[in-house]
Amino acid sequence: MGKMAAAVGSVATLAVQPGEDAFRKLFRFYRQSRPGTADLEGVIDFSVSHAARGTGPGAPKVVKSQLNLSSVSDHDALRAGLEPVSKWQAYGLQGYPGFIFISNPFLPGYQWHWVKQCLKLYSRKPNVCNLDKHMTKEETQDLWEQSKEFLRCKELNKRRPRSLLEKLRWVTLGYHYNWDNKRYSADHYTPFPSDLAFLSEQVAAACGFQGFRAEAGILNYYRLDSTLGIHVDRSELDHSRPLLSFSFGQSAIFLLGGLKRDEAPTPMFMHSGDIMVMSGFSRLVNHAVPRVLPSPEGESLPGCLRTPLPADLPRDSVVDPCSVEDWQVCTSYLKTARVNMTVRQVLAVGQDFPLEPMEENKRDITTEGSCHLDDDNSQVKRARLNPDC
Repeated sequence: MGKMAAAVGSVATLAVQPGEDAFRKLFRFYRQSRPGTADLEGVIDFSVSHAARGTGPGAPKVVKSQLNLSSVSDHDALRAGLEPVSKWQAYGLQGYPGFIFISNPFLPGYQWHWVKQCLKLYSRKPNVCNLDKHMTKEETQDLWEQSKEFLRCKELNKRRPRSLLEKLRWVTLGYHYNWDNKRYSADHYTPFPSDLAFLSEQVAAACGFQGFRAEAGILNYYRLDSTLGIHVDRSELDHSRPLLSFSFGQSAIFLLGGLKRDEAPTPMFMHSGDIMVMSGFSRLVNHAVPRVLPSPEGESLPGCLRTPLPADLPRDSVVDPCSVEDWQVCTSYLKTARVNMTVRQVLAVGQDFPLEPMEENKRDITTEGSCHLDDDNSQVKRARLNPDC
């Protein structure tokens, strides 16, 4: 019966009582899971053949997603470092309308541009990061320059303290989320990166969302011991537009749940280069990342990251060349890390931010019930990573 049939057996002991938090129970199960054992046999892997995924009883059926092939020209896809849309492998899950999973559509080597941007450019001021509350603007002005030599020499001194880039947990772009009042505002904004906006627009258009505007971004920086708590992304004022998620580096387990926490989530792997689009019903469902998975023994990087970015780029490409030095720093970082970019449209066309503060719903903050980045070995636990805690 394949992977999904195995899922039924491997989590059969996790029987859920009526009214119980089924999501939290599965979150804990996968947080403590052991790679190479039956613990992960039930996790959907979109990178393997459809037949290998299986369709066990009670498991959501994997279906092919139809993309809008005419909405993105092959040249525009190339400008963003993507394969022609006709070659993308896109899937959905029965019971999750609006959810699209695109299995690594990036051209060989082109993922390195986006990794480099997350580490070198997007982490710079005036963008906001988790380190700002503990350090001055001068100290966090250029995390890359302060960290690159540490990362390049990492193999020579494994006991050294973590660099600032390795302490980075989140960065916000465009409309910067206010962690205190849980909302965006017009007066807390910096220009959204044009290259990431172009990439997001192509992916959104291919999924049927022409006119998507990239207005806010949250970059998540995971270590191997990091988790992302259960949450819903609802702070954007326009929920009719999709949420786009781009993954790079080490693989992770993603849990896609329902509107309520008593609905058991569906586990799936996110590999380097994978893209997820959450729209419609799936735009407001619970989701989380309970586990980042180290590469198999002897392989420090996924295969798709072992090819450097080509030196000969299209003249109008939004992708910049990557020097050997930059590639070495990014490679060293990703051996024990994962980077995720989420891009959102905050406002509908013609919509403005409300003059009066929106009333906030009180939420019960629990260990797995809030959207926190949690490093098991960190002295500062639960640094907030996503905006809708």
